[in-house]
Amino acid sequence: MRIKSITYKWVFNFIITTAIILFATNFIFFVAMKRYLYKYAEQLIKSSSMSQHSLIFSNFEYNNKNVEDKIKESIENFKNYDNILLIGVNFNGDIVASSTKLTAYGHDDANFFRNCTIKSMKKSEFIQTAKLNKNEHIMAYVLKSPILSNNIPAIIYITSLNKVDKIIKDIVFITLSFSFIILLLTIISGVFFIKYFVNPVRKINVVIRKIAAGNMKYRINKNFHYEIKDLCTSINFMADEICKGEYLKNEFISSISHELRTPLTAIMGWSETILNTKSENEEILKKGINIIYTEVTRLSNMVEELLDFSRIQSGHFKLKKEKTDLFAELQYSVIVYQDIAKKEGKILEYNEELNALPIIFGDKNKIRQVFINLIDNAIKYSEKGDKIIINANVVGDIAKIEVKDTGCGINKEDLPHITEKFFKANTTKKGSGIGLAVVKAIVEQHRGRLNFKSEIKKGTTATVEFNLYNET
Repeated sequence: MRIKSITYKWVFNFIITTAIILFATNFIFFVAMKRYLYKYAEQLIKSSSMSQHSLIFSNFEYNNKNVEDKIKESIENFKNYDNILLIGVNFNGDIVASSTKLTAYGHDDANFFRNCTIKSMKKSEFIQTAKLNKNEHIMAYVLKSPILSNNIPAIIYITSLNKVDKIIKDIVFITLSFSFIILLLTIISGVFFIKYFVNPVRKINVVIRKIAAGNMKYRINKNFHYEIKDLCTSINFMADEICKGEYLKNEFISSISHELRTPLTAIMGWSETILNTKSENEEILKKGINIIYTEVTRLSNMVEELLDFSRIQSGHFKLKKEKTDLFAELQYSVIVYQDIAKKEGKILEYNEELNALPIIFGDKNKIRQVFINLIDNAIKYSEKGDKIIINANVVGDIAKIEVKDTGCGINKEDLPHITEKFFKANTTKKGSGIGLAVVKAIVEQHRGRLNFKSEIKKGTTATVEFNLYNET
């Protein structure tokens, strides 16, 4: 089934509907106006005719033998009030007397007058309209003659409707012209709508289909107007973000593959060494097992971090909260990394200012993960001889931890994005790009605050704040 376009819908639903409404409105208006004007003409001819009729026949002596002659004389002397013509007709439809001194109105119109005469025998008065003399539209007010006469059985008052018809035609012309203008403006607005909205949407749809097919190089031309221009900007932004996401995803896969390969290589190498080593060589066995354990622990931490990230993304990230000594978890993390920092020729300094018990309500394993990640990053992005300073203190009901380093620092443009998934400000260092995203989620789950300050070649400061535990 063919999908109907907006243009098709607009033409057949909007334009045709508008045309039908305008036509119906004009038709109803024409009928109402014609009825009103004809009714007005009818009232006018009745009022004028009745007043004149009473004047003509009020003083007649109906037993007078010359009464027909007097009626003819009165008809012929009738003054043309309100453009009304007075005639007397016989049963043959011939004009016997006329206020315009005519003896005949027209041979083709005899039937009309004859019918009026015959009808007057049944009704004493009535209104009749007709076309006389082929082009004159008239309204006739027919009155039965006040005397029983075969020569003048009916008196007819006639007025022309040509002026009324002209007024109706003028009004209809004006209303039709106005309707045509409305229809024309509707069509123009439709053309404008198609040009500035429908056609751009079609072009946008083509580009979107190409982007959806994987051709990420396509972008939408922004030479449009109104909300369409904003839509193009949003779609281009979306495409850029998709490209960025694809790039970050590929970088993440590459990084995590490298991160996994390194410990796996070490495990495989030392496993092979242990298998080929005699049991008497305890030193090599102990060293190999120790390295395997370290690398397995490293792999376990990486997998746990990935699982946490997956739970965060799916909304299933949950904490096991309990009363936790915040600084105890921090001290444990410092102890873990002191030997690592020392081996790499870096200084790890820990300063603690304890004004109150740093007890918070939280998940101690996740809190420890926050500190380990921040310290690990500080060591990773520092050079040999650099200093990592960790300050911990309690101010009021807030525990504050700062992790400072004198390493390479972060660009000002990259700083707002370092907690986004897959983002790596420094691609030369190993890492998955999800560590700080997990840290941010954990801190926010504890209703804490995480901030970063950094300057290139001067170092970075990560600040974490937690609210202390309160029984209330």
